[in-house]
Amino acid sequence: MKIAIIGGGISGCAIYLLLKKHLQPLPAGKQYSITIYEAHDMNKETKSSERAKGLPHSATLTVGGGLGVGPNGLGVLRRLDEEVLRDVVRGGYVTPIMIMKSKGGQVLVRANHGDALPPNAASEHAMSTVASSRHSIWRALRTRVSNNDIVIKRVSQVVANPDGPNTIEFVDGSPPIEADLIIGADGLKSRVKLALFPEAEKDPYPPRYEGLVGVGGFISASGVRDHVEKGAMNFVFGGNGFFGYFFSESAESSPYRDSPHHIADPGERLAWWSTYEVSECPTTATIDKGAITRQLQERHRGWGDPVIQEIVQSLEVDTMWPTWTVPPLPTWERDGVVLVGDAAHALPPTSGQGCAQALEDVEAFVLLLSHSLQNADQEQIEANPKSLVKTAARFFPNVMFKKQYSVFTYNVADEVKKMTDICYLYRLWL
Repeated sequence: MKIAIIGGGISGCAIYLLLKKHLQPLPAGKQYSITIYEAHDMNKETKSSERAKGLPHSATLTVGGGLGVGPNGLGVLRRLDEEVLRDVVRGGYVTPIMIMKSKGGQVLVRANHGDALPPNAASEHAMSTVASSRHSIWRALRTRVSNNDIVIKRVSQVVANPDGPNTIEFVDGSPPIEADLIIGADGLKSRVKLALFPEAEKDPYPPRYEGLVGVGGFISASGVRDHVEKGAMNFVFGGNGFFGYFFSESAESSPYRDSPHHIADPGERLAWWSTYEVSECPTTATIDKGAITRQLQERHRGWGDPVIQEIVQSLEVDTMWPTWTVPPLPTWERDGVVLVGDAAHALPPTSGQGCAQALEDVEAFVLLLSHSLQNADQEQIEANPKSLVKTAARFFPNVMFKKQYSVFTYNVADEVKKMTDICYLYRLWL
């Protein structure tokens, strides 16, 4: 069975590792072929501005290269590999505390999410959100992906073929490749998504600009350390936008540096972002970084938070991150082509769940696919692998929707097991 993953970001690397972990060896010494196709050289350090073309875009998560992974997402990493979880925590900073303030400095809300969990909760439920750079989380996954399974090519088109293998075509004109299963982990402006709607001349469910733009980045924490509470994610609201900041790493000397259960001493970097309303989505051609910096300083002039004043007086804006979302899709699968992460359901940064839900996506689909394959014989796998993919994909969205109050304590692996157990009992009853 040949599997192609389009996109080598967090979702793409995570689903590669989960497939390697959960797919059982085939009889007669045969192997699953799993390849990642990524448009950018994953061994090079590139800035987001170097990748951007046309409309700059933000998928989910916090703008400016920083993001948060909630306990439900950390649970996926723990079940994948305890060392992956520790690497992610080590590269970020545990933030169980959320503080919301007015621009004048008045505390509006102070919540400790760790305190809200029952004392007897399972260990993964007792984990706290980890704030980090997007690159740090990606790197923890990428280092475990074999270089031999990565192909640097930009995909031009994916075709879902109902009567045979699916095909992937490339911008450079190189020969198309075939795959039984194609996984679209290629983000907000997914090329793979178009394969699910072949009757449409263009994307019938295009990303939607939400009228908000963010700028952000990282600064040295040395000048603001005394004004930032340990373990806190800070949000400051005003009439013309809001501002956020958090320590993005822990101190190398901290004994709790790799623990998702403890607040470590903070490190040397602070992540920040500012979000505000812009009616027309900017393009890379229209961005004036100097003007953006001046506007940022003017917008937050007079705000009473000393951290914000330190940031806006010492920063240079690198890029802008418009907020995009993806409207609900009628399906995430067609003839062995499946979407995960932002390609299927990009969430706004305010959800705080973009990365976690992307990780839940990939674990849920892999567990369902593994169950489907384990209950098939070798002849079925070779003769009609797409039917097994369809079986997994049919249940996939059902385990991804959860009640709002259970978001942080949601265990997607448990939900998959409940569903597969019900299916097993139903087959016995028949």
